[in-house]
Amino acid sequence: MSLDKEAPAAIEADAGHRIVEDAADVAELARALGHAFVNLDLLQDAVTHPSLAGLERGARKPGGPGLAYERLEFLGDRVVGLVVAEWLLERYPNEREGALAKRHASLVRRESLGRVADTIGLGAYLRMSPSEVQSGGRANRTILGDACEAVLGALYLDGGLEAVTRFVRRALAESIEKASPPPLDSKTALQEWAQGRGKPLPSYELIERSGPAHEPVFVVAVRVEGMEPVTGAGPSKRIAEKKAANALLSQVGVQVDD
Repeated sequence: MSLDKEAPAAIEADAGHRIVEDAADVAELARALGHAFVNLDLLQDAVTHPSLAGLERGARKPGGPGLAYERLEFLGDRVVGLVVAEWLLERYPNEREGALAKRHASLVRRESLGRVADTIGLGAYLRMSPSEVQSGGRANRTILGDACEAVLGALYLDGGLEAVTRFVRRALAESIEKASPPPLDSKTALQEWAQGRGKPLPSYELIERSGPAHEPVFVVAVRVEGMEPVTGAGPSKRIAEKKAANALLSQVGVQVDD
């Protein structure tokens, strides 16, 4: 749900100088998050940009800026990482750690969180100095990503992990489908490389087996049409084949993390 709001007008400080640009009511943001905040001051801090931090550092006046969002951003970064990691383990029970890590990085990067910020219209709620607003702060992708993490930190402190989980799974439901797919293993990558160049499938041949029964060493050669065979060694034939495929891919400039 995208909230299109006009840029808020400035309000006057007690001294008659503009120190803060008015922002949309955070109660509306709470509704967009799907959580009834017990302490709205947490959410107010989460949308307060550091450009206001020096104005009332450590003090809170009625209607005045609270604390800047950096501490909540620190917390939110960890919380969203945990929530997404648990979600991925649940959704992809057979994937290896490396594949899960790539999906995780795709989902929690600043660009992804910036898109989440867009869906709740977070820019309209940001409280920042007039100069920051005039320089495009409410549309700044870095600021939106940081503030989104801060909002998630506030959501965690007020509603716990369950509240964050509900929101994150709803907000990232589409993104998780587009997250980085599992990386190809070396044998699959070599097969696709060869087929993409009109070559027959790679062939593997066991060249040697040595070592004691409890600690064998297999040496396998892989052959691709038009190329010299390349060998790989490992404690099993499967691993030796992957090592050989990886070595050949390295020769043609293709990097694969097995």
